[in-house]
Amino acid sequence: MRIKDSLENYAFVLPALTIFTIFYVIPFIWVFQLGMFSWDGILPTRVFIGLDNFKEIFTLDKNWWQAMGNAGYISLIALTFQNTIAFLLALACDRQIRMKNWYKVIFFIPPILSEIVVGMSWRFIISDVEGANMVNRLLIASGFPQLVHSWLSDPKTALTTVAIVHCWKGFGFGFLIFLAGLQTIPKELYEAARVDGANAWHVFRRITLPLIMPVAVLVAILTILGTMQAFVLIIGLVGGEMAGYTSVPVLRILAAMRGSPRFGYACAQGITLGAVLVVVSFIQLKLSRKYRSA
Repeated sequence: MRIKDSLENYAFVLPALTIFTIFYVIPFIWVFQLGMFSWDGILPTRVFIGLDNFKEIFTLDKNWWQAMGNAGYISLIALTFQNTIAFLLALACDRQIRMKNWYKVIFFIPPILSEIVVGMSWRFIISDVEGANMVNRLLIASGFPQLVHSWLSDPKTALTTVAIVHCWKGFGFGFLIFLAGLQTIPKELYEAARVDGANAWHVFRRITLPLIMPVAVLVAILTILGTMQAFVLIIGLVGGEMAGYTSVPVLRILAAMRGSPRFGYACAQGITLGAVLVVVSFIQLKLSRKYRSA
């Protein structure tokens, strides 16, 4: 009977495990193997070079680590600015306010839009073409002509502009997850705290913040995974890497497959990016567990 029960339990898991193996495990192994070859992606001939591609990434390829740094900068802004805005909006919509259902719909519109459409639309809004830059025109009309700037062509502001547009595009997902997490907190806890004389800050600090922390960790992990792999929005917004100032890892992987293609090297870059994301995710999980146990 125990064997039969175990087989039945595994039978429920088997479809998901099969899909995961076919579409994730096997491609990962295949890409890792390709990363150990010198291959142009066209000719059937492949030259085995061992770990030379990975050595080049870690010792010689400065452009790759510049791209990783750019993606890390965008992720940092997303983790702080984007997720803070998403949490505050979720906190507001969790209360009894007018038209909160409409707000939920409006806030979720940006994430479901096409990234290339969003990038090209924002490119028009903040374009450096005279007469088309709506942001600069708004600044001039508001009496702040000193703030007028070439937001996309200036290397000092291009990456930050990309990060802000990315935050506008992605905050809706965090908003919905935070809102769902807030709605799972029992309202009786808030009522009991008010009866005991707790003010709004104490309620937020002692009830809302600890109970929403697992959700915040999930949002943070999803934010990093999504931001570190972003590239379509950047292509639509600035047209690509812009001399490295807006380069991100996926754009470097695409660059390795163009011109004189090096598919083996591109595969090694993909494996490196995946390893970095896994390490960062595990670090976040450990930190969250320490926080909850403290």
